[in-house]
Amino acid sequence: MQERVKALAKARNYRPNPFAQSLRKEAPHIIGVIVPDLVTHYFASVLDGIENCARHNGYSVFSTNSHESHELENEALDNFFALHVDGIIACLSQDTIDYSPYERLAENDIPLVFFARTCLPHLFSQVVGNGDVAAYDATKHLLDMGARRVAFIGGPNHLDMVKRRKHGYLQALRDAGIPIDRDLVACDKIDFDVARKSTMTLLQQEKRPDAILAFNDIITYAAFDAIKSLNLKIPDDVAIIGFSDGDNATFVTPKLSVIMDQAQTQGYKACELLIRRIQGDRRVYKEIVPFILKFRESSEKSHIE
Repeated sequence: MQERVKALAKARNYRPNPFAQSLRKEAPHIIGVIVPDLVTHYFASVLDGIENCARHNGYSVFSTNSHESHELENEALDNFFALHVDGIIACLSQDTIDYSPYERLAENDIPLVFFARTCLPHLFSQVVGNGDVAAYDATKHLLDMGARRVAFIGGPNHLDMVKRRKHGYLQALRDAGIPIDRDLVACDKIDFDVARKSTMTLLQQEKRPDAILAFNDIITYAAFDAIKSLNLKIPDDVAIIGFSDGDNATFVTPKLSVIMDQAQTQGYKACELLIRRIQGDRRVYKEIVPFILKFRESSEKSHIE
């Protein structure tokens, strides 16, 4: 009978369902991942790091895209809870300000680790970049290149990720004795069109910025496009540095100076922390992955006045 079943399975190209098998064994070995925008290079790279770590440790990954919506984020949490996944790795959507769904996960003892955009640090481990240090160093570089009116274009102010990067930017200005001009700080929705409009507004001021620090790759390329559309020269008229880990930074003219976030490493470490929690380690960790600054043509002026 076994031989007949095997022969029939082979003839019909049957493949076992690992999820169904694991449910039968009451050991799902499934990790759920929530990202805000899967089409961006950063989140795709984070997911790649998570999948590499999960595969090496015998876990499968279910990923879902919240599309920067807290409603879809909460729906994903409910779905993962219903599927009895072993644990969850999440990055908050940009409009999430109600953290009660995560508090309920903690009450139900569901292992969870945050990356990049986080909350409830007393309850959940997290993996973040040293955005404050990186923003400080990038702003200092722009000042060293002769800039005196450095603008910061960021995302929503309630995000801890935005707070860290803006803090580093402001501290660099303070340490250099540069007066802080609130008109040079534009924090709004993480969206290409919104960021492009904010950049245009900044550049059309009577005293326009002579340099821009951009919060992420979406905002970086929106600002880059706005500068180009006004026929301003980069970096002579306006220098720019952006948080971005993509190869596209070297494909544009001039080549972009970037703050590389080591996204794959962040994803791998987030998965390591989650597996550690699944295996019984109840300590709360904060892993900081350092950024790497790559100064290229968009910020390095050939002369300093």
